[in-house]
Amino acid sequence: MTTERTYRLGVMLGDGIGPEIVPASVRVLDAALAAAGAGPVDWHELPLGASAIEEHGSAIPAATLAALTRLDGWLLGPHDSAAYPEPFRSQLNPSGAIRKHFDLYANIRPARGFEGGKAIAPDTDLVIARENTEGFYADRNTYAGTGEYMPTPDVAVCMGIFTRPAVERIARTAFELAMRRRRKLTIVHKANVLQLSSGLFKKVCLEVGQAYPEVAVDDFHIDAMTVHLLRRAADFDVLVAENMFGDILSDMTGELAGSLGIAPSINASDDRCMAQAAHGSAPGIAGKGLANPIAMILSSGMLLDWLGTRHGDERLTAAATRVEDGVRAAVRGGVGTRDLGGTASTAEFTDAVVAQITTRA
Repeated sequence: MTTERTYRLGVMLGDGIGPEIVPASVRVLDAALAAAGAGPVDWHELPLGASAIEEHGSAIPAATLAALTRLDGWLLGPHDSAAYPEPFRSQLNPSGAIRKHFDLYANIRPARGFEGGKAIAPDTDLVIARENTEGFYADRNTYAGTGEYMPTPDVAVCMGIFTRPAVERIARTAFELAMRRRRKLTIVHKANVLQLSSGLFKKVCLEVGQAYPEVAVDDFHIDAMTVHLLRRAADFDVLVAENMFGDILSDMTGELAGSLGIAPSINASDDRCMAQAAHGSAPGIAGKGLANPIAMILSSGMLLDWLGTRHGDERLTAAATRVEDGVRAAVRGGVGTRDLGGTASTAEFTDAVVAQITTRA
């Protein structure tokens, strides 16, 4: 069912190359929405990052968080929190603060090779569903603090947390993804050594899988999984993993598909979604027009797909398809930024994508 809903989306430019790649993504989304016959998005730019520290005294102002609550989703540019002055550098970074505030428990990271790109394994076409709130990432495991502490200067302790509700919901997300794709799901774990914690993750995923008999399920230890991906990435469809395993594997699969510069992702809950490229802010090339906007553009397209699926809006899912098709057509046609072996600037690559979307309308 197609609705006539007008979507309100937030835009946070972030730091480094963010002010270049995020507006590029907005341009592409507007073009794709128009080509799909969807109404224009109501965009809301909000302060975040180094500029927000200067103007508002916070990297993630309270007014920004309040405004995000009233929106359907948002685009988040990369941030350079390591360069923030204290005390902001030691605080939870803006992305982490937003994820925790809105309980964005699912980090979805696809990896698909580009024809005409620089993929190590060009036939890669998979998605990693990464649990985003606990696992071995200490900064996401506690209500207050980071879950990492030092009883003495020579002892460091880090908590790894696994709970049934958190595993159940990421498992359901992964199985629903598999149902929309090739109906294959792989559980990544280390239950042979971490029998209780990682063992619970594997057990609960298998239990959730009983409600999806159409999906073929297998599982691999994390160390073996890296080898299988290197040797036969094309055999895998959807992978579900705890936080740290999912982070490591998604960086690896991004490189297999081409580079982190083309690796998109979304962070989502049941009712909120944030588009965020998997890469960093690349301050060394900021402002030079050299940044590759592909990851941010594709992340933004994933946001459209998430919204379209959630609201039953075929216009948005069609627009999301146009975003990816336009990017791939541009790369296939030989247009690429320097990291892809091309000569196009950020703006020139964006122009090429918009042209592909417009001519295919």
